[in-house]
Amino acid sequence: MNKRFLEILKGIAMVFSIAMLFFSCKDNYKRVGEEAKREVFPQGVAENFVLTYTETPEKVVTDGEAASNVLAILSGPLRKDFENLDFPYQTFPEGLLVEVFDEKKQKTTIEADYGIYYASTALIDLQGNVIIKGHDGKKLEAPQLYYDRENEWAFTEEKFKFTNPEDGTVMDGEGMDIKKDLSFLNARKTYGLMLIKEDKDD
Repeated sequence: MNKRFLEILKGIAMVFSIAMLFFSCKDNYKRVGEEAKREVFPQGVAENFVLTYTETPEKVVTDGEAASNVLAILSGPLRKDFENLDFPYQTFPEGLLVEVFDEKKQKTTIEADYGIYYASTALIDLQGNVIIKGHDGKKLEAPQLYYDRENEWAFTEEKFKFTNPEDGTVMDGEGMDIKKDLSFLNARKTYGLMLIKEDKDD
């Protein structure tokens, strides 16, 4: 009985010793140089900003003529510029609004709660309550999507909702790419098409 009691006591002491060893281990190493966490600060911060992207025609006849066309207007409450880094980008932590114009000066708007613009790829990562509205009333809603400024396409792998008042339909799906003016949609998975238009004969 005493021998068994001693073995139990030794086991408890061993467990207690190992537990103390683990709890007493602490990382006191001070990291310096390349090991230290590098803090990243923006090279510039703009509040209540408006950026206008324009295109100048090849031939400008006089100063009095309209010398450029507005392609897009980007605005928001806060913009942080990190374009001094190896992979340059800008963040819009309090949301942004993008207004895109076509050749006929018809406007498509894109808004989101948060955005990141990658300058080297001309890609905008839009996050949180993303809504694209076309000039014809079409509307796309998604929690996140990417907008390719060069190719004028938007795409996502997230769930989306597309409303088309022209034919009175609402489409829910997951994963898609769409033209900037919402004229063409390529959906990877749809949950169905619901007709909502009423007949005028009633």
